[in-house]
Parts: sequence; structure tokens; C-alpha cells
Amino acid sequence: MVNPNFTVEENEDSYTHITPDYFLEDPGLFCEKSNVREFATYFLPPIYWCVFFLGLLGNILVIIIYVYYRRLKTMTDTYLINLAIADLLFLITLPFWAIATSHDWIFKTAMCKIVNSVYTVNVYSGMLLLACISIDRYIVIVQATKAQKYRTKRLILSKLVCFCVWTLAVIFSLPEILFSMVKEDSYLKSCTISYPTYLSKTLKVTVLALKVTMAFCVPFLIMLFCYAMIIPTLVQARSFQKHKALKVIFAVLAVFVLSQLPYNSMLVVKTWDAANATVLDCKTSQNIDIVYKITQSIAFLHCCLNPFIYVFIGVKFRNDLFKILKKFSCITESQWANCIRVESNTKQLSEILETKMGTLSL
Repeated sequence: MVNPNFTVEENEDSYTHITPDYFLEDPGLFCEKSNVREFATYFLPPIYWCVFFLGLLGNILVIIIYVYYRRLKTMTDTYLINLAIADLLFLITLPFWAIATSHDWIFKTAMCKIVNSVYTVNVYSGMLLLACISIDRYIVIVQATKAQKYRTKRLILSKLVCFCVWTLAVIFSLPEILFSMVKEDSYLKSCTISYPTYLSKTLKVTVLALKVTMAFCVPFLIMLFCYAMIIPTLVQARSFQKHKALKVIFAVLAVFVLSQLPYNSMLVVKTWDAANATVLDCKTSQNIDIVYKITQSIAFLHCCLNPFIYVFIGVKFRNDLFKILKKFSCITESQWANCIRVESNTKQLSEILETKMGTLSL
């Protein structure tokens, strides 16, 4: 009889781990997982490589634009460049995942610890920075007078906030730093998280619950509150740009929910299973593993989309991007002139309408 209540629970939470064909609970009791491994081998590597190249391009462009064309003038600027750095740190681990999924873990234990911990640092820092961006937008739009009054202090505060975010992210990633290791069995080598036996269940539940809470629930609630306060302010304003701002807000929330909610829902399932030792039949366990891998891959797409939904939709950033493309001869002189003309006309139209309507730019 197959009993899928696995004793090697920590393997399921290893982000570079390739699920073995079987998990052993007692001699003679197996749950076959070869279909899960075969699915991962064909499905995951192309996703990892696509996310790697697209995310690398977008986030490197963000950093280049900030370094060469912009100074860190606002709190959001500081948060955005830190977000790009966090995404880049995660992206450089994806080739290791792709190789491990196609074959097995061919690297040393030190690299196993680095890859697992860097991923976890990105998860926490990235989500908390998105919450910080939402708070800053709330202050700038809803509390505009106070924001202008304390502009210099807010810029200094943003650096302190980023330091705290990175510190928290590193602290939250300590389980990956301490307990990640390379294991070898008759099937493959894997980079996995192996908790001490006497703390295995408690640590696993704590780590999973912390990820769901601090890397999804708290940032999502902060974003929801801030944007719920921002939207009425934008609706009441007569700014030419308000419709665009509203679209951006809905895009931000939609991308966050669609990319993160499915994955975190699966983490809740795993947390519940770990806390209550839920007995699942082998087929259900296989399906959960497959859905978990799919939703995790969808969650990875967020680091590709961040540069576009937070940065490149801005007029100034687009102009800076056009300058970079022109500098490296990626666009012609005529295309450059057309880009400048379109952006200039848009800006003039916005200023004319706002002047006539007596509005303030948001």
C-alpha cells in the first residue's frame, strides 16, 4: 500500500531540488514520483531561461538608467533601484536551477546554500520593497503637502528603510543559509533543505508560514490599503494623467495577485499539510507537486514584469531608454526624432490641459 506521508518533508521545500522518483516512509512503502520529475525536466528549464534573459535585460536597463541619467531624487527612486538589484540577485541563480532540473545538482554545498538563500532574500526584499513603493505613492498623492515639506528627510529615510528591508530579508533567509545541503541517493544529487530531526516539523511550518505572511499577505494588504486610498484622490482630481495613473494602479495590483496568489495558495496547502500531517493519496500528492512547480514558475515572472510596470511606463524613463538605444545605434536618427516629437507633444498637451483646468500634477 502506498503511503505518501513522507518523512523527508524538507525536500518538498527545496527550490533547486528535483523531486526523486520515490519517497521512502517505511521499507516497502513507496509513492512513485517519476512523472513529476519528468514533467519538471521538460517544463521548468525553458521557463527558467526565458525569465533569466528577459528579467536580466529589463533590470539591467533600470540600473543603467539610474546610474547614467537619473539621480535618486525620491523615495520611490531608491526603492526601485533596490528592487532591480534584488531581482538581479535572484535571476543569476536561475541558470543553476535550470541545470539542476535538467540533470541533477553538480555544484558544491557552498553554492547550494548561496542559491537557496539568495532566492529567499529576493522573495522577502522584493515583496517588502513593493509595499514600500505603495506607501510612498500614498504619501506623495494623498498626503502631498506633508510629502513636499519633508522631502529631504524622506529621501534619507528611504535609505534607512532599504537597509532594514535587506536586513530583515537576510534574517528570514537564515534557515536556507544554515540547513541547505547537497544530498545524494541512488537516483540523483540534489540541493535541498534538511532540518534537524528534532526540529523538522516545527521549523518547516514556521518557515512556510513566515513566507506566506511576510512575502505575500503583509505586502498585499499594505498595497491594497494604499491604493484604495489613492484611487479616490485620483478620481476627484482633474489631471490629464489621472486615467493613466489609475490604469497603472490596476495593472500593478493585477500582476501582483495573478503572479503571487496561486503560488502562495500552494504554500498554504503545504503549510497545512506539514502542520497537520495530512494523509494524501499518492495521486493527489503528485498533482500537488506539479501544480506547485507551475505556480512557482508563474511567480518568477514578476521579476521580469517589475521594470515595465514600475519604471518604463514613465515618460522620463522612456526618454532615457531612447537615449540609450540611440547611443548604441539601436534606433535611427529619424526614429529618435519621432520619439522626441511624440513625447514632447504628449507633455505639452498635458501641461495645457492642466493649466486651463487649474489642476496640480499628481
